[in-house]
Amino acid sequence: MNDPTSTPAPTADPHRGLHSEQGALRGEHTGRAAQPVIKVVDLAWLEFTKPDLDRAETFAHDFGFTTAARTDDTLYLRGAMAGPHCLVIRRAPASRFIGPAFQAADAADLDRLARATGHKVRTLTEYGGGRAVDLLDPSGIPVRVVHGVTEQPARPLRQPLILNTGTTTAAARINATQRPPRKPSQVQRLGHVVLSTRVFQRALDWYLQHLGLIVSDFLYLDGQRDRGPTMAFIRCDRGSEPADHHTLAMHLGPDTGYVHSAYQVADLDTLAAGGEYLRERGYQHSWGIGRHIQGSQIFDYWRDPDRFMLEHYADGDVFDHRLEPGWAAMSASGLAQWGPPATRDFLGTTPSPRALLAAISALREENEIDRARLMGLMKALSK
Repeated sequence: MNDPTSTPAPTADPHRGLHSEQGALRGEHTGRAAQPVIKVVDLAWLEFTKPDLDRAETFAHDFGFTTAARTDDTLYLRGAMAGPHCLVIRRAPASRFIGPAFQAADAADLDRLARATGHKVRTLTEYGGGRAVDLLDPSGIPVRVVHGVTEQPARPLRQPLILNTGTTTAAARINATQRPPRKPSQVQRLGHVVLSTRVFQRALDWYLQHLGLIVSDFLYLDGQRDRGPTMAFIRCDRGSEPADHHTLAMHLGPDTGYVHSAYQVADLDTLAAGGEYLRERGYQHSWGIGRHIQGSQIFDYWRDPDRFMLEHYADGDVFDHRLEPGWAAMSASGLAQWGPPATRDFLGTTPSPRALLAAISALREENEIDRARLMGLMKALSK
């Protein structure tokens, strides 16, 4: 007979080992460069081309951006927090991701970066001004580092709802209901961008060395940890000042380029109500709502009319320079603590001629993709 006073056996945690609390093994990647050229302090903006600026602006407003400026050929979008514009969309025949721009801490950093890379510092003559150094990462993605760009003043921020948590004797909200409006989620700021690359190790080391970024979490393929990580969540090194868990994330894959970008909103209600607003207007939902493991963000993913993926997120982790990177095995089920299973659309696993051609091309080229890596990636995305 069971003893009713005995302690029950603990319930197995399906996410045990997936929170990246395990550190590196001896000889594994440290997640930072010993002497980086500079240390950027944040993402500035992302740049795209699209054929229809009117359609792009309509989606942007529905998603929660406001227009900072617009010319005949270029659209500048911003969030509500003070800072530079966070998206630049140029008119062109095809929709394409151009690359990210990062913010340098001071003007001297641009000179130092230019000398180290053999590039020039140039003056930006378009909206926002400032100075920049234009580089190419090992994947061939243009990377701009800027300083002195005109900052947008803060707009009135939508405040998080006041919650009755049930854990205090005095309720925070009395004789008042909760009725969050179903309207666009106010984008506060650009949070991060995720890129795919066929040369993960080279690209990772390039960003750590040139931009002074540091790794928060590594993911590796199950059974292939000895070959090194295949994904990294990378943050800015601001010393003792906390920074987002990741400003840039990269993973090894047969494609090169943009995966998604993420934009901070006030809270879960803002995210959910804004998602309903997008759904009512016929936009494609990709995945969510859920809470990530690496970064802890509450997330919701959408596709814009040009098929680019964008994320609303709230309540993300922030780390200072002291925290060393964690390590975990990559898996689809390890992407969220709770929420619906990751969709094929989000994972990019829907069979298509384009995906097949990308895989064949990657296997034929000189890069970090081989048959074992490709099979390991496919297995991880099915778990």
